[in-house]
Amino acid sequence: MPENTNSRTDRRKFPHTTAMMTPQTQAILNINEATAKKLAKLHLNTLWDLALHLPLRYEDETHITPIADAPLGVPVQIEAKVLTQEVQFKPRKQLVVQVADASGSVLYLRFIHFYPSHQQQLVRGNTIRALGEIKHGFFGDEMIHPKVRQAENRSLAETLTPIYPTVNGLNQPTLRRLIQTALKHIPPTDTLPNALLNELQLPHLTDSLTLLHAPPPEYTIHDLHNGALPAWQRLKFDELLAQQLSMRLARKKRISGSAKALCGNESLSQALLAQLPFTLTRAQQNAWAEIRRDLAQTHPMHRLLQGDVGSGKTIVAALAALIAVEAGFQAAVMAPTEILAEQHYLKFKQWFEPLGLNTAWLSGSLKKREKTAAKAAIAEGTAQIAVGTHALFQDDVGFDNLGLVIVDEQHRFGVAQRLALKNKGEDLHQLMMSATPIPRTLAMSFFADLDVSVIDELPPGRTPIKTRLVNSVRRDEVAALVRRTGEMGRQVYWVCPLIEESETLQLQTAVETQQQLQAELPSMRIGLVHGRLKPQEKADIMAAFVRAELQVLVATTVIEVGVDVPNAGLMVIEHAERMGLAQLHQLRGRVGRGAAASVCVLLFSEPLSELAKSRLKVIYENTDGFEIARQDLILRGPGEFLGARQSGTPMLRFADLEEDLNLLEAARRLAEPLITKQPHVVEQHLERWLGSKEGYLGV
Repeated sequence: MPENTNSRTDRRKFPHTTAMMTPQTQAILNINEATAKKLAKLHLNTLWDLALHLPLRYEDETHITPIADAPLGVPVQIEAKVLTQEVQFKPRKQLVVQVADASGSVLYLRFIHFYPSHQQQLVRGNTIRALGEIKHGFFGDEMIHPKVRQAENRSLAETLTPIYPTVNGLNQPTLRRLIQTALKHIPPTDTLPNALLNELQLPHLTDSLTLLHAPPPEYTIHDLHNGALPAWQRLKFDELLAQQLSMRLARKKRISGSAKALCGNESLSQALLAQLPFTLTRAQQNAWAEIRRDLAQTHPMHRLLQGDVGSGKTIVAALAALIAVEAGFQAAVMAPTEILAEQHYLKFKQWFEPLGLNTAWLSGSLKKREKTAAKAAIAEGTAQIAVGTHALFQDDVGFDNLGLVIVDEQHRFGVAQRLALKNKGEDLHQLMMSATPIPRTLAMSFFADLDVSVIDELPPGRTPIKTRLVNSVRRDEVAALVRRTGEMGRQVYWVCPLIEESETLQLQTAVETQQQLQAELPSMRIGLVHGRLKPQEKADIMAAFVRAELQVLVATTVIEVGVDVPNAGLMVIEHAERMGLAQLHQLRGRVGRGAAASVCVLLFSEPLSELAKSRLKVIYENTDGFEIARQDLILRGPGEFLGARQSGTPMLRFADLEEDLNLLEAARRLAEPLITKQPHVVEQHLERWLGSKEGYLGV
């Protein structure tokens, strides 16, 4: 695979697997249990796993370059005779070897870390081959820590040498031998029909793998790192096709399942709408209609409700919960952080109590007596709605008659966590919410099984937020802006990324910031909220800010989502260069919730990395969440965007959603005909590419 020289995507991540290598596979590879365990750390448990374990890079040992002709800074292989060998002790202990090739050109080989074996290999008079980069050194041109081999009786390599990702105790020669053995034993037949390959102008898979594992010398390193190489195109297409097939099969399985139809008389939902001080926007009404239609069906709903910050997803989710209650079922609402879950709870309680409904609150920080009471209310059905964090899916939490699961910021939960809550009932309806808009290519790829509702308009009366980039050396000017904002009767957020001092990052802490601002602005009422406060303390401080008893709220990123204070007119974000685009956009969305103009100040400290500059440029130039999400996908790649490191989301190892859109479109177009007309091809293809991981794709 092309070496990851671009920070925007890491293609070397491995998919989730718990399988172990079978004795038959161990016998074919001629390895013991210890080696099999090392391979398992790389998720290499089958012959196909090994065949698809592609090189990070290549070394060219197919020819010899004369020292006089060798370019600087480029890996080359030279053949030379050892002239001298010396262990030097200044400025530090090192082995310095002088060699010369047939032309008489001299080169120094320098080893800062060396062993007696190096000295034995590099004795005077030996002819050796050294592979490495030549650089200008103090004594002349040199290679530092080259790869060295004896030259006598050794023919040149016939193919480029692959370098694979590996683990301790598993060296490159062993891994190469095992992969070549696997290539000889995998079935030579292709899963895809020749007609399809010809239509797409793609080579056979075994030909592609053979080329990428052992490229002939006519291929340059640049050729092999080019994703447009037909061999790479074949692997990318196969991977995208496996993803599309699995998503469609998951959808078919869901639609063929049975779920209770949640049809209410709308008495509760209409009563809630009547008591609201606002009316739903057109987009909110459309989303609610789509959810009502899904819930009335006898197969499980699997819908994603997405909308930009402040678009009003919570009220739509509340109306969905009321449909479940009207139909005689319970609804569970899960959020990734306690402060967001708690705000959902307080909002739902405010809306639902006048309707005669009981909303239970469950989180890990509750006292034992409160937790026991909440679990009892949920299990007995006296609580029609349960709101909480991951505590909702613990084994000891049981529901009386759960019908609907609502998951906010769903991409921040692990697959296994979402699966655990889903398994609390029989074929449950699921509504997932996200304030991080999903770019089109990502939705086509990772969310192909979801029905999507989009709230694409903000409530009326909102004014655009002005974004300003300010160097932290001008912090005094920002403090003056805070004072003026307070004098106008508006409120201020001041967000800091850390609670305690960090010697590594040396970021301003929330505690110090509050103290400093209070000293600079003694007439203003300044509060502090962070994740280490007790839940009641956080709730009290947030309530005081909502009631405008506090003019400034200094906070960590716990206020990223869910906080709604229309009077807040200024958001100051310290060390904005350290934050991701989605987080900056979420934080900025905490202001601009009223009719008055609002400002977001992004304080940054220099020097800035190229990635930080790119992020700040995107957030400064864009307010549209979908465009920001698209740029975020380009900068970070799908794994980071989706939180895949935490979630276990199946990663794309080879394909790039921006570069390979044509392959994604082809995979989407061909998936359904293959499922309908050639199910045996589908089965073989999924087994080859996903194996035991397929079950995770439907969550």
